[in-house]
Amino acid sequence: MRERIHIFHTNDLHSHFTYWKRSQYFIEQTRKMLAVQGETSFLIDLGDHLDRSNLVTEATLGKCNIKMLNDANYDVVTLGNNEGITLSHDELYHLYDDARFEVVVGNLFSTQKENPQWMKPYTILTTQYGTKIAVLAATAPFDLFYRQLGWDVTLPRPEIIKWAYPLKDEVDVIVCMSHLGITEDELLAQECPAIDVIFGSHTHHVFEQGRLENGVLLTGGGKFGMYTGHLTLEFDHETKTLEKKSDRLYENALLPEAMGEGEWLESMQKEAKQLLEQPVFQVTKPYNKEWFHRSQLSDLFAECLFDYTNADCVLFNAGVFVESMKKGSISKYDLHKMLPHPINICVVHLTGAELKEIFLQAENEEWPRLELKGLGFRGVIFGKMLHYGMKMNAARELLIHGVPVEAGKEYRLATLDLFTFGFFFPSFKYAKKDYLLPQFLRDVFKEYCMKKFG
Repeated sequence: MRERIHIFHTNDLHSHFTYWKRSQYFIEQTRKMLAVQGETSFLIDLGDHLDRSNLVTEATLGKCNIKMLNDANYDVVTLGNNEGITLSHDELYHLYDDARFEVVVGNLFSTQKENPQWMKPYTILTTQYGTKIAVLAATAPFDLFYRQLGWDVTLPRPEIIKWAYPLKDEVDVIVCMSHLGITEDELLAQECPAIDVIFGSHTHHVFEQGRLENGVLLTGGGKFGMYTGHLTLEFDHETKTLEKKSDRLYENALLPEAMGEGEWLESMQKEAKQLLEQPVFQVTKPYNKEWFHRSQLSDLFAECLFDYTNADCVLFNAGVFVESMKKGSISKYDLHKMLPHPINICVVHLTGAELKEIFLQAENEEWPRLELKGLGFRGVIFGKMLHYGMKMNAARELLIHGVPVEAGKEYRLATLDLFTFGFFFPSFKYAKKDYLLPQFLRDVFKEYCMKKFG
């Protein structure tokens, strides 16, 4: 007998709910049809389902995302970096308390207490004909962030391989839910061909029909709810071998609109706005944003960073402000619209010589109009790089608060964590850094304004 098994998969939704209803309706109807035909199906999510740039996710700290996964009857999920490092230890520890699905991640461990009961290194799914499928998973090892949040994240490939080979004798099929990115998936396929399928995510790659690597099928479903993935396996019960595996993506924008889709989206937004609209402070004048030079808002934000970090100087991009700050009562909703990014403050330790190099690199004329996507940035354009507490004189000397820097002396630069990932300032990757977690920019700015304005 040859059995057909189906696994539907989603990934990197980042709280983009526009096509969620139609995608889930499509999956639900297809699974019902397959059940009538006597074929087993499962539904999995590969992480980064939540993103706190979304009002609904912010208002509920991700609990709305868990409810959505419950309501859609997911079988297994893993967590991405947006679940892992944008919540406090306690918030992540209890995020999945009400989950009606399995949560699998094999390379994350709490350093403060025992791992939560919902966290498992693997699970085994069984079809109606007794075929056993081991599901492994791992998440991207953002070690510096996890360590400060009370978690130990280990190298993913060794953890997955540690479980894969022993399980090979117990199950018929092994799949891995990877929130690691395409390069890691390729390396894992080369090192561990015992795995039959690696469901890929994190780097938002798209494989419309999957891709074979060393006999392992790799998938990639893009980002933001653009695609729904459908894996089909054919297992021969006589030979106990997996005879065929294939994957395809469905473009969600082309699926029929689900009943009540628009009303559901509107209702969630209204509910989130109500939860976030409580006033937190008042200002007697507006603070306008500007994306190509300093502004009243950037000056206030720089004050905030100096106060919060006690750094020698400050560097950030003007495009970090999505909206201006109006006159009058300011709520959490207003602050979220102004600073929606899941970005933290980081203090980078640099010598005077290194700081001068950074100052000059920040003058890059191509950056201000860059439409930046990713690295935590959720704005429109990058904007001009703004520096406070430092300037260069006519003699090309860098001054910190009017005093020339000493080439070998160490200085503390307060900036945004997105600049430390190597894209803008490669040298930041190797500098000593203090990430100030778990508060986002809007949280730090709120506390400062509450203190300043009462």
